Amino acid sequence: MAGRPERGVEDPAGSEEVADLFRAVGRQIKVARERAGLSQKELGRQVGYGEEQISSLERGRRTPQPEFLSAVDELLGCGGLLAVAAEDVERAKKRRRVRHPEWFRDYAALEAEAVELCYFANQAVPGLFQTEAYARAVFTSRQPFFDEETIEQRVAARLARQELLSKWPPPTVSAIVQEAVLRQSFGGPAVQREQLERLVQVSRLRHVEIQVMPMVSEDHAGMGGPFTLLEIKGRPRMAYLEVQHVSRLVTDPEDVRVLAAKYGSIRGQALTTRESVRLIEKMLGDL
Repeated sequence: MAGRPERGVEDPAGSEEVADLFRAVGRQIKVARERAGLSQKELGRQVGYGEEQISSLERGRRTPQPEFLSAVDELLGCGGLLAVAAEDVERAKKRRRVRHPEWFRDYAALEAEAVELCYFANQAVPGLFQTEAYARAVFTSRQPFFDEETIEQRVAARLARQELLSKWPPPTVSAIVQEAVLRQSFGGPAVQREQLERLVQVSRLRHVEIQVMPMVSEDHAGMGGPFTLLEIKGRPRMAYLEVQHVSRLVTDPEDVRVLAAKYGSIRGQALTTRESVRLIEKMLGDL
């Protein structure tokens, strides 16, 4: 798996039909929302979603969850139209194959099965928490350049990964993010603001903990770079490394033990979860 170059990604069979269904359901949501006189932000607030998530759903870029469709159906008085669509969406999800690059597919499959995930990020916000606009900025800035079709495929695949945050039972997720990553106006101030708001929102999930490694810290055990720890029920803990388009799945018990110990040290040096949320909210206030 290590060192394999990125390659073109084929269009999976049936993916366009699934995309058409999601776009159709998204248009129905938008029509019902506008008929009720609600903005995307107002609808999101009432069903526990962010404005960016509602926007993605209405454009068919994010998979609508059955509980979301049922809640919106009842809230907007759709008479069961959206609730019934949930069955079609569930069938489509089973047919759909996400278009991850070949070198990333093994990890993506493991991530989807994980009962525990631990991320240390010192270059970008973890993909599991990225907004659509932030993810697009990541792939647009990539060197060598991606063409527009590839960028859209990668963005859609990244958003699809985020569905594991809302599945049941959800994995336990812990993330430590370098403060400098959050302060960088990646993609512009509007993208930065939306991303910080997304982190505050995600931090309210009971199975998610987000910590910030402050720039003022005099100790830092994570200077070796970003990494992910993942645990799948019935299997030994593993780790995943990715840098400069080179990826490696770490399964050697001793190597994994060292990274797990390092993660523990970083976690102790970072701000607590409450302090981290307060810092992110302060950043938002300063924008």
